[in-house]
Amino acid sequence: MDNDVSPQQESYNPWTVVHLVFEHLADAGLHPVLGATGHPGEPAAELLRCLGIQPDPQGDHRLVEQKEERLAELRQAFFGES
Repeated sequence: MDNDVSPQQESYNPWTVVHLVFEHLADAGLHPVLGATGHPGEPAAELLRCLGIQPDPQGDHRLVEQKEERLAELRQAFFGES
């Protein structure tokens, strides 16, 4: 049996954990606000990091938008498509 096995790091969609935390705070009579000054994705991810959880980038819609924009730029550069 190998005792030198490191634990596998888990990741989570930020919204799953943030929803759970906010639900708990609301049940306690608090009114949490996240991202009042912009996109709440990064504050949500930071909340997870503070809890020792690595956020899963698949849950970040901004990454999808950035990827789509970059693909459009490449199509325009290579094929002249807009």
